[in-house]
Amino acid sequence: MFGYITADYNALTKEDQAQYQQYYCGLCRSLEHRYGNISRLTLNNDMTFLLILLSSLYEPEEKREQGRCFSHTIKRRTYVCSELSDYCADMTVLLAYQKALDDKADEANIRGSAGAAMLVKPYQRVKVLYPAKVERIENTIRELQDYEAQNSPDIDIPINLSGKILGEVFTWREDYWGEDVRLLGEALGRFIYLMDAYDDLKADMKKGNYNALREYRQQADFESFCEESLLMMIAECTAVFETMPLENHLSILRNVLYSGVWTRYRQKTGKAKCAQGDNKETENEQKSV
Repeated sequence: MFGYITADYNALTKEDQAQYQQYYCGLCRSLEHRYGNISRLTLNNDMTFLLILLSSLYEPEEKREQGRCFSHTIKRRTYVCSELSDYCADMTVLLAYQKALDDKADEANIRGSAGAAMLVKPYQRVKVLYPAKVERIENTIRELQDYEAQNSPDIDIPINLSGKILGEVFTWREDYWGEDVRLLGEALGRFIYLMDAYDDLKADMKKGNYNALREYRQQADFESFCEESLLMMIAECTAVFETMPLENHLSILRNVLYSGVWTRYRQKTGKAKCAQGDNKETENEQKSV
């Protein structure tokens, strides 16, 4: 699941790059304070996006400080911390542990085993903090794993289950905005699952691993089917996003949802931009005239 919710960094302004980096470093600091230095290895852009999104929506009290770390020992970095950076640190550990277990089960690799062992205690703490949330996520993951083990050709079920997992992660509070955040997370989770299946199809076929797209790969319209499906899923996500009363960091968030999430797709296909990204850029240009 990690690696797809990233910014199109070069398309950000210098100011937005600095803001993005401050939240990224803030998440890193929260990981260190809550789970120790080793947990920083789980830091990722996906949960940085969640942190910026929730911070824009809920506007928590934030603390901006400067400091050095083992990655940046000379130049001091500005970082932003809040109760939301703590929440996103917890969700980072949760997803990283589950990914390590999945890697360990799929390929019995050393990296997955080491990652799972490293995160056992932090994960247990997350379970204490969010017992109901973790139980729902664990149950959904087991359901997804059981379905994948059946090698069923029905693509909708695993996509929706994956969406359900990310929707749960995105939902910080069950409040007025909780349902919208959940819907956004679910749509983004469906997009990521399909994007990951598309990205890994060749490798999965070679290794004999399950892939939701394996029954579709011989279709003459396979490429257009994948692109249209991905566009539909991210459109569901951005439709919810555009209804949210967000004022802060909008340019960063739109950069991620309209361009950044397509980074791996562009790398794989050689396409400069997706259709939705072109449409959004045109719309923004028209608004600025």
